[in-house]
Amino acid sequence: MRLTLTPPNLRDLIGIVKDKASQSKAAIVSKPKTLSLHLSLLRSTTHHPFSPPHPKFITTFLSYGHSSRATASAAIHALMDRLHSTHNSSVAIKCLVIVHHIIKHGTFILQDQLSVYPSTGGRNYLKLSSFKDNKTPITWELSSWVRWYARYLEQLISTSRVLGFFLCSRSNTAEKGEEEEEDKVSALTNSDLMKEIDSLSKLMEDICKRPEILHMQGNELLKQIIFLVGEDYLSSTNEIATRVGEFRQRLSCLSFSDSVELVCVLKRLEDCKERLLALTTGKKELIEGVWKLISEMKNKIRVYSGEGKVMGGRDGGSESARFGDRVTSYGNSVRFSSARFGSNAFALPIGL
Repeated sequence: MRLTLTPPNLRDLIGIVKDKASQSKAAIVSKPKTLSLHLSLLRSTTHHPFSPPHPKFITTFLSYGHSSRATASAAIHALMDRLHSTHNSSVAIKCLVIVHHIIKHGTFILQDQLSVYPSTGGRNYLKLSSFKDNKTPITWELSSWVRWYARYLEQLISTSRVLGFFLCSRSNTAEKGEEEEEDKVSALTNSDLMKEIDSLSKLMEDICKRPEILHMQGNELLKQIIFLVGEDYLSSTNEIATRVGEFRQRLSCLSFSDSVELVCVLKRLEDCKERLLALTTGKKELIEGVWKLISEMKNKIRVYSGEGKVMGGRDGGSESARFGDRVTSYGNSVRFSSARFGSNAFALPIGL
């Protein structure tokens, strides 16, 4: 009996052949010291569109962050070369999963090498904003995930730079106590505090831009990505709650312009609420408490300004009386000074 391969099976077979060929080539051309590194990377980023990277190979790759800075740098360059040289959507998105694992589970040396690559930084940090794999409807759909996931990770790295630590990093979570974090936030100026909450809001907005799953229901690879982003969402809401709480303590000394900008940031967060609540996090009460805090804070600012207590020049009372109407009418159509908080901080090392 002749076995006829259907197109999907044929593509899977070609992918397997490519993976085996890449691993064989690595075994021949790689230096003995880096052979395990390249093999773990290739085995983590196969061409199969539905299977996530195997945890064992990710762990092996991350282990290169426990060695020297030169070894960690070689690991990051190998990962980025793999990411930027492929035209396959499955390979690209699995490379991004490894980037995400470095942010969450990598050592400081590995995270630091990721943060300074490339040295010029930039808005399109991972260079995937125009990525397309249009061979099939599945690869076309997965390409939209590649573009979104890269943009999200770029913002995650950018927000981490603004905060001064890798957001969602397990090592940072273990070392940083709640009281220590509150002390750090309380020492910030209003401008820096606004910069941080604005960047966290941008991260929430990027989560909301996640593509829909159309042709790949049950895809374990996409499920893992959604799970990783859901963990980030929990960590981000904690950071947002701390900063909103600090602004609540400073309510009486906020300038009118700071108050307007803060309300606009809080409104942007509330616009994300429905989409974000669709993420399964397992901490419903905590999440609901943060959204309640955001809503109460926004209302407090409006009430406070309506009583004429917000500073705003010599005619502070009349300025405050128009506060609610101005914020409502501005919506998202007016750019405030937060526009200066763009992703231009890539030249600064995290943790300094």
